[in-house]
Amino acid sequence: MDMTASNGPDDALNQARQAASDLLQNRNPTYSLPQPFYNDARFFALDMQEVYEKEWLFAGMTCEIPAKGNFMTLEIGSNPVVIVRGAEGVVHAFHNVCRHRGSRLCTKEKGKVAKLVCPYHQWTYELDGRLLFAGSDMGTDFDLNQFGLKPVNVRTAGGFIFINLSEEPPAIDDFLVTLEHYLEPYDMDNIKVATQTTIVEQANWKLVIENNRECYHCNGAHPELLNSLIEFDDTEDPRATEKYKELVTRKQADWNQEQVPWQLKRFGKRNRLTRTPLLDNVVSMTMDGKPGCKKLMGRLTSPDMGSLRILHLPNSWNHFMGDHAVVFRVLPLGPQQTMVTTKWLVHKDAVEGEDYDVENLRHVWDATNDQDRQLAEENQRGINSKAYQPGPYSETYEFGVIDFVNWYSERMLTHLGQDAPALQLAKG
Repeated sequence: MDMTASNGPDDALNQARQAASDLLQNRNPTYSLPQPFYNDARFFALDMQEVYEKEWLFAGMTCEIPAKGNFMTLEIGSNPVVIVRGAEGVVHAFHNVCRHRGSRLCTKEKGKVAKLVCPYHQWTYELDGRLLFAGSDMGTDFDLNQFGLKPVNVRTAGGFIFINLSEEPPAIDDFLVTLEHYLEPYDMDNIKVATQTTIVEQANWKLVIENNRECYHCNGAHPELLNSLIEFDDTEDPRATEKYKELVTRKQADWNQEQVPWQLKRFGKRNRLTRTPLLDNVVSMTMDGKPGCKKLMGRLTSPDMGSLRILHLPNSWNHFMGDHAVVFRVLPLGPQQTMVTTKWLVHKDAVEGEDYDVENLRHVWDATNDQDRQLAEENQRGINSKAYQPGPYSETYEFGVIDFVNWYSERMLTHLGQDAPALQLAKG
């Protein structure tokens, strides 16, 4: 499809919109995407405009802004955002842009302030976004009330913070209610980030998510992870043995005794929650399978909680065990560059060096993240070849990838103003 003739950026983007729409409407729903979706700058601009600026995104955890004045920042493409804890514990989100001349307000990743003050000309905002001070030289007819910070949609549930940059965000309430219920046993108001890492993968963000949505590759790539993780989480999976099914039945009875929810819940293709056992006699994602933190989370009395897996498209997957949790956030940086941030959560009273060792806590996922980085980058290098053409996913082992790519296709077509073609529902 020729997109070479262009009279400017807007024309190029409009051509890309039409090309993307045509390709998505005519693609095989069980095959990978056409090449431009993974490496073309114009298609990447569409991803940011039509997915990352219109879908709900996982931004961070409420425990990272525990008190009034605590803030955190992130950037969604070219859109800097600040999330701040205001009066009475309310979480606010704003475009991190001063209403004077557009400078960023908060330049650090995290911090604590009494007010939000622009470092350029000291325009000062209340934590709820109201402009309080703009100097005395703005003229007698200057109205402070007209220049508050521009808000960003924000919702919290189960300790998670989600943001949405659009004016009409899609519905998310049902998922948030369920998320709150599933994380009630963890007492998410009383956790902390024990440690975190950020890596940059030289691969398109969709390849990062695709890699996560299947464990078809795990046996040949993730020896550390497979010390604890079972490659599938469904008794209907063709790999599920009678021994596995017996383990699931036994663990679900234990979780019922603890009054901990475990049932599989889906919200379209965007969200998926399920609690699944780890390997028998393994209670945590550590190298020896023993608790990574001695102090259990919330009201839990046993470390043997398996893993509560939480998926949120387009940018997060998570594992909650009895002793700690691992949460992941994916933010695109460019057509072939993606930032992956991993945070390890523990009880807020857990003491480093006594209750947990950071290196032990991180070991499994540090290794896995680096292995996944290499896989995604090699995937990207191959896709960039003129020999690449979309290939078939395994409907048995890569149904999660099929679900993601079809979710992406459906949402992109919806935002582009096109009706999505009928897509077959993948298993899982």
